[in-house]
Amino acid sequence: MPIETGANADLLTLVQWLSPAFPLGSFAYSHGLEHAISVGLVRDAAALGDWLATVLQEGSGAVDATLLCLAQKGGDADHLADMARALAASRERLEESQAQGRAFVSTVNQITGSDHPARPLPVAVGVAARRLGLPPAQVAALYLHAFASNLVSAAVRFVPLGQTEGQRVLAQLHQPIQAVASRAATAGLPDLTSAALGADLSAMRHEDMDVRIFRT
Repeated sequence: MPIETGANADLLTLVQWLSPAFPLGSFAYSHGLEHAISVGLVRDAAALGDWLATVLQEGSGAVDATLLCLAQKGGDADHLADMARALAASRERLEESQAQGRAFVSTVNQITGSDHPARPLPVAVGVAARRLGLPPAQVAALYLHAFASNLVSAAVRFVPLGQTEGQRVLAQLHQPIQAVASRAATAGLPDLTSAALGADLSAMRHEDMDVRIFRT
């Protein structure tokens, strides 16, 4: 049976962009999780699941998903990029989003012949996804899954957790990921809110850690 083109090809493109093999350097970032683990706030699979669910539903996950969807639907990319920068809760959060966004745009431009300017990661992905025949909710869900996967991987290495425990946590996040992505697909700029204060404080305190493995 021949492989279908169109939506399947676009889905494969998105999966490639969000794959750990795509050169974003995501493995170097913990989104403040390293600090939370170091002080005992996250010490097992249950705590990790709660931490990530809060970040996804109430924090930067929901914000990023909304910005991505607005960018994909044709919103003013430069304005959305400014919003992404303004909503970064700490210096390291801003660095994380901008550095990964630059890396993403650089690689996408080279493999597609585009000339997109560098923007924070969620906006960069949203703009690039305009050429894909995929609904914003699906793009946002896969973006959030890649985000959560990277943090689970960080926790598996640093808590440490077993690989199976890490995958169990990720599986339990599928439902909240889908819910956040669905809301983001119909949200507007006035709906942007963030209330994951513990995660934001950990991101700030990570800047002052004497010894650390991750950049954020």
